Amino acid sequence: MLLPILTLQLAVTLVFLQRHFEGVTRQMTLNLVREINFVLDQLEDRSLAEVEQFEAEKLSLTLRRWDGIPSGNARDFIDVSGRTVIPTLYDNLQGVRDVDLSTRKWVVVALETAKGPISIGFERRRVSASNPHQVLVWMVFTGFVMTLLSIFFLRAQLRPIKRLAAAAEAFGRGRNVPITPRGAVEVRVATTAFLDMRQRLERQIEQRTLMLSGVSHDLRTPLTRMQLQLGMMDGPEAQALQEDVAEMNAMVNGFLDFSRHASSETPVEVDLSEMVADICRRAGENATMTREGSAGLSHVRIVALRRAVDNLVQNGLRYGTHAKATVSYFKNSVKITVEDDGPGIAPDDRDQALKPFVRLDSARNQNRGSGVGLGLAIAADVARLHGGVLTLGSSEDMGGLRADLTLPKLKLTDE
Repeated sequence: MLLPILTLQLAVTLVFLQRHFEGVTRQMTLNLVREINFVLDQLEDRSLAEVEQFEAEKLSLTLRRWDGIPSGNARDFIDVSGRTVIPTLYDNLQGVRDVDLSTRKWVVVALETAKGPISIGFERRRVSASNPHQVLVWMVFTGFVMTLLSIFFLRAQLRPIKRLAAAAEAFGRGRNVPITPRGAVEVRVATTAFLDMRQRLERQIEQRTLMLSGVSHDLRTPLTRMQLQLGMMDGPEAQALQEDVAEMNAMVNGFLDFSRHASSETPVEVDLSEMVADICRRAGENATMTREGSAGLSHVRIVALRRAVDNLVQNGLRYGTHAKATVSYFKNSVKITVEDDGPGIAPDDRDQALKPFVRLDSARNQNRGSGVGLGLAIAADVARLHGGVLTLGSSEDMGGLRADLTLPKLKLTDE
């Protein structure tokens, strides 16, 4: 906004100085040249003292004998109009020897005349506009006032856009911030479109949650009956069926965890290092935890985040023998890293592994159990809910999978 205003001011100033002041100065100088020529014509037939007393005095000109010492066409460096006055006098007066503009209020022109070298003096305001800086001051003042008005107007127009951006960011973190279409027509149209999109997404999420929850709850009843019946049976076949039922129970629990919408959970302040240490302690002696940087409280949805970190630790123990969690504190973010000594995941399969219901059994140790393909998907969903990201890589220390759950240090308000 400021760049075009300053460019316009500069362009107008240059054009005005070049065209207006230069043209006005040249015209005023030519008018004075006519008066000087008239005085010079009178000197051909009359004495210097007589012409000075009558014609020169009436024209407000001073006539003197020139001492022959030139000023070198002296003028100040910042004297813009003087650059026009000097060449105009030289081009339109005969016998000009010197033009002295060293004083800002007086001009002295040295000429060779019929009565010898003389100097003609006159006031500077007769050949250049007086107080030219007033125009520049008014231009700068007007530009400053218009800039303030423009800033005020643009801030009023940008405020609805900022509210729209804040509502979109909050919705990405699972919160609904009330917003009313305001501002310019284009902004109101964009806000209305965002509200319609948010309603459609909310309905889709609600339908997905109800569907998964309903299916999972309906499956629990027959699974419970099967467990009771298998509990009264003996033999290797019954044991194999019990393992299948246990696996189906794990799948149902996974569906329920994935269907839960954690945005309804109230954010609380928690020490992430203590939370991760408790998760590792519950996971067993093969899970360890370290901390890097100065610990502090983070505003998170504790239940959802515990579920995500627990899934990462359990995945590490399922496909490896040891899991190590590291909580690293940075200036604007907190990173929870979980590494294991398992086979890891190939770089080409890592994006696919973050999708729901995807199991990369060919790349993992199936003797530890394959799960239902929701552990990483839940962790990635929880990371996005907090405005963070889950990335997968290779562990340099342990040789297996490395999962980095990065969260920004932002306070999540429950609006």
